[in-house]
Amino acid sequence: MDTTPQRIHDAGLGLRRSFLSQIVAAPPEEVSFYEIAPENWITIGGKLGKQFRMLTERFDFICHGLSLSLGSTDALDEPFVREIKSFMQQHQIKFYSEHLSYCSTDGHLYDLMPIPFTEEAIAHVAARIRRVQDILEQKIALENVSYYAAPGQEMAEIDFFNAVVDAADCDVLIDINNIYVNSVNHGYDAQAFLKAIPAKRIAYAHIAGHYVEADDFLVDTHGAEIIDPVWKLLGKAYELYGVFPTLLERDFNIPAMDELIREVNTIKSIQNAWQRHHAQQSA
Repeated sequence: MDTTPQRIHDAGLGLRRSFLSQIVAAPPEEVSFYEIAPENWITIGGKLGKQFRMLTERFDFICHGLSLSLGSTDALDEPFVREIKSFMQQHQIKFYSEHLSYCSTDGHLYDLMPIPFTEEAIAHVAARIRRVQDILEQKIALENVSYYAAPGQEMAEIDFFNAVVDAADCDVLIDINNIYVNSVNHGYDAQAFLKAIPAKRIAYAHIAGHYVEADDFLVDTHGAEIIDPVWKLLGKAYELYGVFPTLLERDFNIPAMDELIREVNTIKSIQNAWQRHHAQQSA
């Protein structure tokens, strides 16, 4: 069973249909890999389908799922997992990640809902992840999610996250912005959370912007520029674990390509700084 994303490196960008044609016409050299939600691309055809195929033939891609609903009590959608497997094989996509959340209960809820931080939920979710990995014949990465309530909480978020990852024997997708947002909303130490992540399981990271509703309430929108404390938290992650692939997410209020590339270059500059630092430490 494959264990980590193959070949991806440096800084990536979440591919959106709104700028697909622009990427095809002039692929930015700063972007080393792309990520897509397979739900939005599996059935795509026509001109967009041809353009997408042109990119997957030239660049490295990751699938980041939205609708497997790993925490749901609904039956796991195994036919859809097999569709994902076929789609990944068709486009030579090497890796798949999903959210530690659920989005269905007798039908889709169209939002990522928090799973109760309980022992029962650990066993339930881990079993579903293992089944997904068995079908895909590779490990997947699990993302720590933003959440705004914790119903039935029996343990801390990080303890729940780590227990699921360990029981499922899967990899980790660190979402840096989600750690920051949750630390503000729920009053915990973001760096302490980061330090507790199982280093050997880190596959790659997300970074994004958020909306400030109030000083003590942030909303994870992926619709704004990344703020300095989130950039600093990314640097802390590299300090702790070395440099790993990191992807810029932007889903709303998508700016001009130059602005997206500016943030991709910020990722690269932080990566380069920590690579130099680690090299000096090793010399």
